[in-house]
Amino acid sequence: MRQKFILSILNIITLCIAIAAVSIFFVNNAWWIGIILIILAIVCILSLLPFKINLKSVQPDIAFGVIDNGILAIMAIFGGHFAGVVGAIIGGVVGNAITDGIAGIFEGYYAEKLRLQSVSDERTMLKSAVGKMAGCLLGAGVVLFIANFLNL
Repeated sequence: MRQKFILSILNIITLCIAIAAVSIFFVNNAWWIGIILIILAIVCILSLLPFKINLKSVQPDIAFGVIDNGILAIMAIFGGHFAGVVGAIIGGVVGNAITDGIAGIFEGYYAEKLRLQSVSDERTMLKSAVGKMAGCLLGAGVVLFIANFLNL
């Protein structure tokens, strides 16, 4: 049990460091950042394979993250467009509060759906952390990719 806990913590910390480093490296390359975030989301999900985690059981957390950060990114883009840095911060903060509630609806829905299909949706530190990280990166990545494609 203790070894699994330590390996889980190491996995999460390693992912956090990698995500931060890669994001900082690409921060000034607006065209690539959306794609990079999507790739980082895939890396997060793949990091669960050595732990023999059924990836279907992480769907509720991924759904939460996609909705949470997807809408948050949209609100931050619009806030930044209309009111600069302060607008982006307000858009992000207000967007986060709103999207946590909305995303919670979908997370709960997917969890209930998986239980009905007899798929264990047991909450563990590793599944919740990595699933939400992957979903957040995926949601923001898709929004940023579309925003750059539309030249927003």
